[in-house]
Amino acid sequence: MLHVITGLGAGGAESMLYKLVSASRDELGHSVVSLTGAGTFGCKLEADGVPVACLGMRPGQPSAIAVARLARILRRERPDVIQSWMYHANLLAGVAAIGSRIPVVWGLHHTDVDPRHAKRLTHWTRLLCARLSAALPVRIVCCAESARESHASLGYRADRMVVIPNGFVLDRFSPDAHARDRVRQELSVPAAASLVGLVARVHPDKDHENFFAAASIVAQANRDALFLLAGDGAVPSNPLLSSWIDAHGLRSRVRLLGPRSDVPRLLAALDVLASSSRSEGFPQVLGEAMLCGVPCAATDCGDSREIVGPTGRIVRPRDPAALAGAILDLLALSPGVRAAMGSAASQRIAERYDIVAITRRYVALYATVRRRRPFA
Repeated sequence: MLHVITGLGAGGAESMLYKLVSASRDELGHSVVSLTGAGTFGCKLEADGVPVACLGMRPGQPSAIAVARLARILRRERPDVIQSWMYHANLLAGVAAIGSRIPVVWGLHHTDVDPRHAKRLTHWTRLLCARLSAALPVRIVCCAESARESHASLGYRADRMVVIPNGFVLDRFSPDAHARDRVRQELSVPAAASLVGLVARVHPDKDHENFFAAASIVAQANRDALFLLAGDGAVPSNPLLSSWIDAHGLRSRVRLLGPRSDVPRLLAALDVLASSSRSEGFPQVLGEAMLCGVPCAATDCGDSREIVGPTGRIVRPRDPAALAGAILDLLALSPGVRAAMGSAASQRIAERYDIVAITRRYVALYATVRRRRPFA
């Protein structure tokens, strides 16, 4: 297997690549090409003995040299299958593989791309891939049913699509009373406080403005409520976040932690995990929180509704009052009822999204496509 991905920083597709490689190393050989740099997961892969090549492309700057380098890597490695991840990697891997007779499997990890917030190159690459989806990939893996529907409506070849959701390493996330106590002590959060978390990079798709508007309503109704935010950009020096926090009078109620390597223990400290996004594919943080026994209040985008099911609350995107109502509804549950809901949430993820079962689906797909002639 040769994986081609746009980058290897912290993100859902990057995390899934790492988990897939780790879970299938006994069955498949893997190497990875990043169009940009090594990032967090590139370092982890290399530490695990997986070869990683970085092409050093600059974001937003297409490079014919990078395509040529990728083509040389393909000729040298001669993989049985190429798995690409996300739009730019899909396009470049497909082009580089032309004439090689190596089957290419594309990976789609978004549902919608809002042209108002996405980079222009990403928007046009997505549309170009729709036109080329009949020629370049033999299969297209969608991480969510919503992603399949959205891209089929754009013209992606529906008959080449298959939905394989992201998976979770079940023993990495679990309820942890000790972590709950320790995190709260570290953050000066009283044991009796209601702690609501948002774990996401700061990006328009995640709609932090919606979250803070909802948090303001929650704070007025629940004087014990505090809010924990973690992820790239979720730092006190971020002027946009600071403006929203001050506009809603939340300065003393918010903890901004930035990117963290201890997400499992942070999630275990929460009473409710919120997802305020306006666009998603398969939001992995929902499943991670659910495995920690934490019920979720999430906006209805991507496959959030399918992930959460009856074990949390789903509301309209861009509706702070609805999100606040969902959070308050979950906080109002008795500790016993909320714990039972969290237990049901954990069981739901274990039954539906165990990385072992998800990996088997990928391996079966690769066994099928390696026997096919590309561009048939």
